[in-house]
Amino acid sequence: MSLCRIYNLQGHLRAVGKSLGSGPYLGKKTLNAIPTVPQLRVLSSTSLVRDKQTTVTAAKPVQKQHDWNRAVSEAEKIVGYPTSFLSLRWLLSDEIANVALHLRKLVGSNHPLLKTAKVLIYNGKNNMQAWGLIVLLISKAAGHAPSIPDLEQDKSAGVLHSQRALAEVTEMIRTSHLVHQGLVNLQPLANAGNELSGESEMIFGNKIALLSGDYLLGNACLQLAGLRNQELIELIASALRDLAESNFIGDRDQQNNPLPSQPIQRKERVDEQLDCTDLGFGDLEDNIQPMRIQDVLGNPEKEWSLRHILGAGSLLGKSCQGALILAGQPVKLQKQGYLFGKHLSLAWQACIDLEPFTSPKLPPGTRFSLISAPVLFHLEHDHSLYEEIKEGRESVDNIDYVKLHSVIMKGPGPEKTRKLQKKHSLAAMAVLNELAPSDARTALQNIILAMQDL
Repeated sequence: MSLCRIYNLQGHLRAVGKSLGSGPYLGKKTLNAIPTVPQLRVLSSTSLVRDKQTTVTAAKPVQKQHDWNRAVSEAEKIVGYPTSFLSLRWLLSDEIANVALHLRKLVGSNHPLLKTAKVLIYNGKNNMQAWGLIVLLISKAAGHAPSIPDLEQDKSAGVLHSQRALAEVTEMIRTSHLVHQGLVNLQPLANAGNELSGESEMIFGNKIALLSGDYLLGNACLQLAGLRNQELIELIASALRDLAESNFIGDRDQQNNPLPSQPIQRKERVDEQLDCTDLGFGDLEDNIQPMRIQDVLGNPEKEWSLRHILGAGSLLGKSCQGALILAGQPVKLQKQGYLFGKHLSLAWQACIDLEPFTSPKLPPGTRFSLISAPVLFHLEHDHSLYEEIKEGRESVDNIDYVKLHSVIMKGPGPEKTRKLQKKHSLAAMAVLNELAPSDARTALQNIILAMQDL
């Protein structure tokens, strides 16, 4: 492929990024002028991408942003790994270049896929796209068995070629999941089958989200099969099952947005924290099996943990575990790898959930996740708030987020979320402390510390 062609492909992607960042899509007047689609039903079970985009209330101090970027940048140098899937290898792909061209046609349509694309193109600190980087860092920090042939090793980076392939598989699965969240249902069930000619742009956006997500997922499965490790394939397949199951946990509004479960009445109010290493889902006994969900919904910490382990923590944890399987490490250390990835993901999610509640007032029009940790903790403290949540059973747009934010800010939710984030950070640190000192271990510790500034 000629150098000129490479430049042209890179130019297409940059043009999409500029259109998303400064074009008419983000203009306030243009957004107001775009007619809203009646009775849109978002098919995603988790509002991860949307919430992170809409809950940013104020700019963080510059030094904090640099702390995160520096931690990730230094970690990349250790394993020689570009964190984004938009690496040179992907830029040379005709399929990805075609997706970029189609995305330009969606600019101005207000399709949710554009928000996802912006998150993927601009690798900010809040999207955690460095999952492949984390897999490689834990691989290098743990090392590999002496029996691994030299041809399997990338000696310059200190990891195995198969571990690098697994890191790419992890990012492709994660990215495909986020892309699929951009699908929307343009009709309520009662009107299914009617003509939608007036919504051609939204239909086109749905096609791009579906096909591009399927393309990434298909390639991930192909690359995973190429590793020829039955145990690893079964492990990652169970993570895909968990991702699918996350779409059906808990209550939903008519647009399929997640809602918190009604808080359970406790006979005795116990303030002690759950055990960091066992959240009660059976995943430590055999994490290939589905997680147990009995007596989870309505319990704030367990419900929050289950939702986010299924939606994200399972994939990262099992990818870290899989990297140690490829390295020939003992089963006990493999399980520690799973715990590290799971707790790291939960610590990061707690930071994201806390972000809207770092400001005393919520700007009008801003929304935050109704299944975030501060909301669930406050529901346990004050059951009457659930009456406000019930206003969103038909649509979460009916909820007064400013009022909800004001009430939660006065309760114990934000402080309990800080403790939750610290607990999972310490649990991840405890796993790292079991490993021998190395530059990779230090890089992972720095990433955990940098999360405090998210």
